[in-house]
Amino acid sequence: MISNDTIVALSTPTGIGAIGVIRLSGKDAIAITNSVFSGKDLTQQESHTIHFGLIKDGAAVVDEVLVSLFVAPKSYTKENVVEISCHGSNYIIQQIISLLIRKGATAAKPGEFTLRAFLNGSL
Repeated sequence: MISNDTIVALSTPTGIGAIGVIRLSGKDAIAITNSVFSGKDLTQQESHTIHFGLIKDGAAVVDEVLVSLFVAPKSYTKENVVEISCHGSNYIIQQIISLLIRKGATAAKPGEFTLRAFLNGSL
């Protein structure tokens, strides 16, 4: 059965591109991302918008990123979805995913985004 956790995973192939896209889905996706994002207050932004800023771990800058917001139910999973476009370094990607997990996200299982889309009537 599907949980109500906010999930996170890399959605682009590992080690191939200059850009990596990290996806979160769930009720707290925007709030979790906002807690590590330095730029605009993401909780006050509209759906289907993109925002430039920094991912920070405390005072330390992890990466410059673009954050795309998809507010429920206007997303693939019909949940709040955030896509973080970061530099494609495996180290940077893992730093960001680990930070998001520390802030409350759960690592997604294979196929979990699509399962949520199906169960929520998106497919």
